[in-house]
Amino acid sequence: PADGGGGAAAAFATLCKRASVALTWPDELPSLCCGTPWKSKGMRRGLEEMTARVLPALWAATREGELPVVVDASSCTEGLRQMLETAAEPYAKIRVVDAVAFTAETVLPRLTVTAPLKSVALHPTCSATRLGLADTLRRVAEAVADSVTVPVTWGCCAFAGDRGLLHPELTASATVRQATELSGGEFDAHASCNRTCELGMTRATGHPYVHVLE
Repeated sequence: PADGGGGAAAAFATLCKRASVALTWPDELPSLCCGTPWKSKGMRRGLEEMTARVLPALWAATREGELPVVVDASSCTEGLRQMLETAAEPYAKIRVVDAVAFTAETVLPRLTVTAPLKSVALHPTCSATRLGLADTLRRVAEAVADSVTVPVTWGCCAFAGDRGLLHPELTASATVRQATELSGGEFDAHASCNRTCELGMTRATGHPYVHVLE
């Protein structure tokens, strides 16, 4: 998480507690992954190994598909859904929901926002856009801010997993127009829905980006 913040998972858990929504986690969670780091690099054996771990763990944790799997990073939501596209029965019954969508549909209706921010700068992500979450992301931001700004020049931040760590010049080039557009405004907070994208935008703008649920 960003300095001084608790991170998306902690924020989501807090919101669910306030909304009286119970959560559970797979026992094996620290050793589970959506598989994207392997898939994106063509490491098929790694992906197959992770799939063999993830699907049985989620099947058990969801009471054999009864509960949804809620994921707190949009790229991981997309990764798990892609993993399930080729899953055999019975695992194909597992439902994966992004935490932003779950919050909009299940959590927000049970909460009252008492101290909204005046303004938020919002960065949609590539995976959120592909998942059709852009409007939902904005709806969650609008629930906690009087004004939400999505830059006209927003686009892929080029962090791409570990690319932004290994080649920061890619992110610097990809985000310069968006950072320039945002430099003319004043915002109480900067938000997105994926930690690596938040890192990229923090570097680009000099303002700390956090998950919209935070």
